[in-house]
Amino acid sequence: MPIYEYECKACGQRLEKLQKLSAAPLTDCPACAAPELVRLVSAAGFRLAGGGWYETDFKSGSKKNLAGDSAVSGDGKATSTPTSPDTAPPRKKDAVA
Repeated sequence: MPIYEYECKACGQRLEKLQKLSAAPLTDCPACAAPELVRLVSAAGFRLAGGGWYETDFKSGSKKNLAGDSAVSGDGKATSTPTSPDTAPPRKKDAVA
C-alpha cells in the first residue's frame, strides 16, 4: 500500500496516510475539519532491508558472498583472490572496421 501526502489549503497542515490504491482520496482536514485537503504529488520512497539483495539474488554456491572475495592482509593492504579463466570477466572483441 502506498503512503500518500496531503496538505490542507485552509490551515496548511500536512500529513501522510497509508491507503490502498483503490481508496478514495481524503477531503476533510483532521486539524481544522475544513474540506480543503488535497493529495500532493511526491517521489516514491523505498528501503532496501536485509543483507543486500545484490549479494544474494541470482547467485549460487561460492558466488553468494561477494564481500568475502577480497580480504585485508596484516599490513592493511587489500588482497584479492586470484581469478580463474572461467570466472574472469569476458573480454571485449575488437571492432572490425
